[in-house]
Amino acid sequence: MSHDPLLQPYKLKHLTLRNRIIVTSHEPAYPEDGMPKERYRAYTVERAKGGVALTMTAGSAAVSRDSPPVFNNLLAYKDEIVPWIRQMTDAVHEEGAAIMIQLTHLGRRTRWDKGDWLPVVAPSHHREAAHRAFPKKIEDWDIERIIKDFADAAERMKAGGMDGVELEAYGHLIDQFASPLTNELDSPYGGSLDNRMRFCLDVFKAMRERVGEEFILGVRYTADERLPGGTNKADGLEISRRLKDSGLIDYLNVIRGHIDTDPGLTDVIPIQGMANSPHLDFAGEIRAATKFPTFHAAKIPDVATARHAIAAGKVDMVGMTRAHMTDPHIVRKIIEKREEDIRPCVGANYCLDRIYQGGLAFCIHNAATGREQEMPHVIEKAEIRKKIVIVGAGPAGLEAARVAGERGHEVVVFEAANDPGGQIRLTAQSARRKEMISIIDWRMAQCHKLGVTFRFNTWAEAATIEAENPDVVIVATGGLPNTEVLMKGNEFVVSSWDIISGDVKPGTNVLVFDDAGDHAGLQAAEFLANAGAKVEIMTPDRSFAPEVMAMNLVPYMRSLQKLDVTFTVTFRLESVEKNGNQLVAQVGSDYGGVSKERVIDQVVINHGTIPFDDVYFELKPKSSNEGAVSYDELISGKPQSMRRNSAGLFQLFRIGDAVAARNTHAAIYDALRLVKDI
Repeated sequence: MSHDPLLQPYKLKHLTLRNRIIVTSHEPAYPEDGMPKERYRAYTVERAKGGVALTMTAGSAAVSRDSPPVFNNLLAYKDEIVPWIRQMTDAVHEEGAAIMIQLTHLGRRTRWDKGDWLPVVAPSHHREAAHRAFPKKIEDWDIERIIKDFADAAERMKAGGMDGVELEAYGHLIDQFASPLTNELDSPYGGSLDNRMRFCLDVFKAMRERVGEEFILGVRYTADERLPGGTNKADGLEISRRLKDSGLIDYLNVIRGHIDTDPGLTDVIPIQGMANSPHLDFAGEIRAATKFPTFHAAKIPDVATARHAIAAGKVDMVGMTRAHMTDPHIVRKIIEKREEDIRPCVGANYCLDRIYQGGLAFCIHNAATGREQEMPHVIEKAEIRKKIVIVGAGPAGLEAARVAGERGHEVVVFEAANDPGGQIRLTAQSARRKEMISIIDWRMAQCHKLGVTFRFNTWAEAATIEAENPDVVIVATGGLPNTEVLMKGNEFVVSSWDIISGDVKPGTNVLVFDDAGDHAGLQAAEFLANAGAKVEIMTPDRSFAPEVMAMNLVPYMRSLQKLDVTFTVTFRLESVEKNGNQLVAQVGSDYGGVSKERVIDQVVINHGTIPFDDVYFELKPKSSNEGAVSYDELISGKPQSMRRNSAGLFQLFRIGDAVAARNTHAAIYDALRLVKDI
């Protein structure tokens, strides 16, 4: 029997949970046709295999047709979902975990031009900033049918084998009733707190009548909106007591904040550079006041914090949701006393930001997440041991080295710099992004355990590599900043890397031309502005920094707006000329018909990278495949078998930005899907 607080079982009504760690409800946007098919099931089951006590799916499953999905939600209003749910719940139960689902009606947190093009409904006409739809003020017949929809959906989930249902009551329709900011109805559903809570309790009553007393019902709700005029902490404590006293539910899952804007959402679900577990103490206050089963999750990325949450009695079950997207086997590694092997969540929020842009959720540095059918979380040994030489110790090179080491190969890594990391070491120069270096540190620790040989401060030329007598050579040398983008005056500009690294002193009046739209442009602007420069960020796009995405943009804006940085969209920097100590920049537009001038003392270009690929092309004619990759074999998970040069002595591949400028996830995915089959 373990004495670890995290490994103690917990009895929730009739349900015994095998430990204290849960994956809270979230929508990875994997549904197909609104159903949890093979990808969704494989993702969910992997976390159950990893030892989690309870996994909650869907954040959130839609109960009504006028709650159309805006991030590929499950459609709980369709009868056809039941067998898909049953396949998933059976598979999770076979692994020893419990499984629940979160149900919702989005209310105003969606759009009328999605799904069946039905009007958005809410308890007022107030538009939600994030989704921009003006809602219809809900009517009595809407309320009646939506309550029935919740009950119908709960009955479907019980038929599908779920252990319980959680209602989503923060930011969605139930919360829109509860908050005085969004409820302008008359009695019986508007006005007093009793009336504003009535909709939530009526939904629970209807569900309880359908599913019986043994089915778990819970609620994830905001107990403090942190908005003037909204539900405050005192209100939240009272709401919590009333939820408990209703006798209709079995646990509380506490949220603090609001999600109707990008900044609000980011405070509820903090990202890197923000405090860990910022709402844990608040959840503990709710538990102490109600003496009722309490769950909570919000940036609890590490085992130590989770252990404290349980040991200190803050919560009964602790959510490590993004952490389990990064490493689905956290609990198994705790049990096996291998906590140092847990792949760390770095808070990059690539997972959630992709969802809010209509993409699938992928972890920035675990390329197997969401691809469980094709990519392994646990690497198998190769049948034949090979000598693999890797050039470059950035994220692509280190992932290739780690996977090759797990395969049992002899691995040698050459790196020209003194330290590993490549562009990640550069991006981690920003205090807000320093967690990114864990992507490198974890891989270095794994590689050392696997016996990978590193040769730092070594410029790997073709002869150096050939002297190793490799079977496989992988070039992961990354790229160099591309500043050759102007019609005239490229010699007068510097790169975003020059500023971030400190290799170039900031100017005093600076134009940052950013048409890559990634972190480097905003990081450079922040370095400049913090140094006292007057800064203008210009992009030819209709919005700036689209690759940074919504939640990651929030901390930049909070900083850059205070520093009075100017943002200019839809204009293109065309040329730069020297004029004494100043630079004169000519500015045009892809839309045509305009010509402007800027007089500054520094121009910073952020235009991605050009592959640093000299050694690849030196080795190409000496390789058996001449650098060629069979995409059919790569995609289908087969070893590369192409031979184009019978005299070649080794296979040659290049990955990451040594191929083309992309991002960290792409570099790591390149490495994993190539090397797992070598």
